Amino acid sequence: MERKVKILGTGKYLPDRQVTAEELESKLGLPAGWVVKKSGVQVRHFVTNETSAQMGAIAAQRALDEAGLVFSDIDCLVCASGTSQQEIPCTAALIQEEMNQSKSGVPCFDINSTCLSFVTALDVLSCSLAMECYQRILIVSSEISSVGLNWGHKESCVLFGDGAAAVVISRTPQNETSRILASRMQTFSDGAHYSEIRGGGTLIHPSEYANGREADFQFDMDGRKIFRLTSQLITGFVEELLDTASVKKQDIGLVVPHQASGMAMRIMGNKLGFANSQMMNIIENHGNVIAASIPMALHEAIVQEKVRRGDLLLLLGTSAGLSLGGLLLEY
Repeated sequence: MERKVKILGTGKYLPDRQVTAEELESKLGLPAGWVVKKSGVQVRHFVTNETSAQMGAIAAQRALDEAGLVFSDIDCLVCASGTSQQEIPCTAALIQEEMNQSKSGVPCFDINSTCLSFVTALDVLSCSLAMECYQRILIVSSEISSVGLNWGHKESCVLFGDGAAAVVISRTPQNETSRILASRMQTFSDGAHYSEIRGGGTLIHPSEYANGREADFQFDMDGRKIFRLTSQLITGFVEELLDTASVKKQDIGLVVPHQASGMAMRIMGNKLGFANSQMMNIIENHGNVIAASIPMALHEAIVQEKVRRGDLLLLLGTSAGLSLGGLLLEY
């Protein structure tokens, strides 16, 4: 379903602490060049004292500034992240608090579809805009992956970074063309256990952490199985999404993919028939920042003037579940 939605402003925040590939190679006892070869990440950022809400608040304020707005112009705040600051309350409420807007009454809630959380939020909330439930919405993705990495899983732990990104959206003015042309999401729970953190919920309560179950509270991923299943599904998925909007691959100005890994993005681009110039790649100096990866890459595309008003963009990724998600929009 086409929706008249416009991106008004974007912002991002990266922690000051930079962790290089060489530092991780030393930490993990790996040969020189191994980390970049396997992950495509030269530098990623890890938090020191920042919380998810603090990072999200900074990114949100930067997005508002870019849009020329203040918080009182917003009537909904949504945190779209794969990690949460705490189980209760929602991270969005904590971001509102960090923005010194605790008495504003602006509704806050979270949307979590792991790495696809931002795409899911943009899709769902654009419908709320189209139905005039809200006027302007602030979507924030803030992720801290560094605290949950399993350093015994070398191929996965070298991928991730911390940070936040935010986007302000509204209904498109009558005389403008910004819009969402089509969106699509599919979940294949055959892959539900290929990427998971088992502990922390009601299945394995946090009280179990000290009972020899530390590994259940760390990120666990079988990258080969994820890649194999994704490869079987992604081509048909993208073709159906583009067909829905009667758009051809060559019409797309830029693909903004989830920054899963350097290798995964290269192979996906080649498999789907997109030129390197069509793929927005920021993994080298950001890493995989879970749900913040796509809005971060979108922000960088705008800042670097790789996208202009009227261009067609494809936001595309996968997430734990296993889910595939895509959204085609005219910026």
